[in-house]
Amino acid sequence: MRSRAVARPYPGLVVDSSEEPGAVASRLTGRPVTGGRPLSGALAEVTLDGGTAVVVKRGDGPRAVRAELAGLRWLAAAGAVRVPAVHGHDEHWMVSERIATGAPDAGAAVRFGRELAALHSAGAPAFGSPPPGGPEDAYIGLASMRNVSGSDWPHWYAEHRVLPYLRRAVDDRILRSAEAAVVERICERLPELTGPAEPPARLHGDLWNGNVLWGADGHVRLIDPAAHGGHRETDLAMLHLFGCPHLDRILAGYQEAAPLADGWADRVGLHQLFPLLVHTVLFGRGYAEQALRVARRATGV
Repeated sequence: MRSRAVARPYPGLVVDSSEEPGAVASRLTGRPVTGGRPLSGALAEVTLDGGTAVVVKRGDGPRAVRAELAGLRWLAAAGAVRVPAVHGHDEHWMVSERIATGAPDAGAAVRFGRELAALHSAGAPAFGSPPPGGPEDAYIGLASMRNVSGSDWPHWYAEHRVLPYLRRAVDDRILRSAEAAVVERICERLPELTGPAEPPARLHGDLWNGNVLWGADGHVRLIDPAAHGGHRETDLAMLHLFGCPHLDRILAGYQEAAPLADGWADRVGLHQLFPLLVHTVLFGRGYAEQALRVARRATGV
């Protein structure tokens, strides 16, 4: 989710007053630390004895750490996309592999598209199902996200992804009731607008460009998942929402491996309603306007 990091005072390498990242890395990996530097928000890079670089991340609580770890394991278990290795964790911290990044590459993009298709094809028990060991009450970025299972995607998407954030936006007076009615009409029409039925896909769940790391070795890694069972077009709509380098090549690789249903491009906006409304409750009116434009285009208003 965009703007995920929370700004905090960051003197030296101290992320949390109770423990600094170097001490965390040493405690959770069992290896001495030789250096480090702050990255952003609750992140720091730490160098372990022998030169191995790791990222130390302070979670937003035990449930958030549990959700992220379960999501990473579930993505990795598909044997499709790559994720950073986790070297240690507790209820508040996670130490993971530091990915050496390079420039986005068209060849890597095609390969990533194929890998993403394979991830989705690995499937999920149901729409909304959490990763094994993951909590039902999870997160997308800094917003809560409830993973409640359903068998019918249009109704599940409306009830558990769009409407909870729409109601909160109205309660917080970011959206007016009359404006919310436009989105509610979309929810009523989802069964006729969302194309042919598809089985639950294994989603990253928060697939904006900031969570796509272009490795220096030519392979993409995915970080910060909000993993759950969902519709595969939702991950692709997130890549469209904030833009992604070589998106056309990613889509080419995806279509080669697992062709999308006819009309998928016309449905991108429907899948973007969820992240746009999450951003609305987190960051305000600008994203509300964007969500309303998407809804009005879909209804012809």
